[in-house]
Amino acid sequence: MDLHEMKEETERALLVEVDTGDYDADASLAELYELTRSAGAEPFGAITQKRPSPDKATCVGSGMMQEIADFCKKHEVNLLIFDCELSPTQIRNIEEISKVRVVDRTMLILDIFAKRARSKEGKLQVELAQLKYMLPRLAGKGTALSRLGGGIGTRGPGESKLETDRRHIRRRINTLNEQLAEVEKHRGLMNRRRKKDGIITVALVGYTNAGKSTLMNCLTKAGVLAENMLFATLDPTARALKLPCGTTVMLIDTVGLIRRLPHHLVQAFRSTLEQAAEADILLNVCDASSPEAQVHLKVTAELLAELGCEGRPIIPVFNKCDLLTGASVIPFMGNSVRISAANGTGVDKLLAAIEANLPVKTKRVKLLLPFQQSGLAAQIRRDGTVENEEYTETGLILTAQVPSTMDNLIKNYEIE
Repeated sequence: MDLHEMKEETERALLVEVDTGDYDADASLAELYELTRSAGAEPFGAITQKRPSPDKATCVGSGMMQEIADFCKKHEVNLLIFDCELSPTQIRNIEEISKVRVVDRTMLILDIFAKRARSKEGKLQVELAQLKYMLPRLAGKGTALSRLGGGIGTRGPGESKLETDRRHIRRRINTLNEQLAEVEKHRGLMNRRRKKDGIITVALVGYTNAGKSTLMNCLTKAGVLAENMLFATLDPTARALKLPCGTTVMLIDTVGLIRRLPHHLVQAFRSTLEQAAEADILLNVCDASSPEAQVHLKVTAELLAELGCEGRPIIPVFNKCDLLTGASVIPFMGNSVRISAANGTGVDKLLAAIEANLPVKTKRVKLLLPFQQSGLAAQIRRDGTVENEEYTETGLILTAQVPSTMDNLIKNYEIE
């Protein structure tokens, strides 16, 4: 018996862009290239057509559709990816003409999310988004979905497969919503406990592939997956970060954003995004080496405003400054910070910016604590930064940076 290793062949994809003037088609197409690579396919080429509006039957014109079909046949392309959302009828018509499987932008992003989801909540959110996207697209597939046929044994009352599938999907959506509600309830309890305990949260938000996970690893040694691809991080990660002033904050890494993010995903991941939006401080991380840096910051800021983040400190963080050339110019923004998470450049300035925006300030004090106040000394060591300790006959002389929330506890023991 001969054994042969089964190797999965990389799908060869042709990207199709319909430029209607509603957005920057070139930037969106460049993003589609990266999304295709992140999904594991090989972008073989791209075709762009300018139209006042997408064709209702095939999205592109009939002449262009035939060119696409000929191109796929000649170059053995086995996947068409459209940079827009297609209707079921459009998908069916395009597949019939081209004889090639068709995926739209939303389906591509959902596929990447399904591939990257690791946590229970992440998997639930992705499945919910997929089912909500699929439900209205069950129609238009013709009689292929019918369980009723002609002839003996098929007559009488029955239910089409389309109706059965719809009922099954709606039931599954209800189940997923119930499970997500339980997860959100548990997270809500954790968030309330954090606030009760006075834990300050700092969230990393921003465009996908801006280097948020690399920054998370740089600051906390979290070991989060950090790769040069879109949506490398899907599930939020939280780690403790002790600032130079002695205050410990909770740093949260979140899913990246993207322009024209499908509304199904925004709805499904709203609870995760709101968790970041409830943070005390937001770090809006962007790729400084990208010519789209300003657009990326704007996309993130708009979503944060939609989630109700007005009035909270938002620090723009220009990452990947080590990739800038001499001619590159980073726009000046009032409280922005320039860093390179890959080599640690500018991280000290970022930490200082976080300290400056802390809701709880710290101060330097010198205390004489009686020996019976060993519990207070332990609390100062835990919540602050001790610079010097000296045991004397009258007690412990302690110099430290302490949060202002401890003022009432230490006021009777201050000597400086």
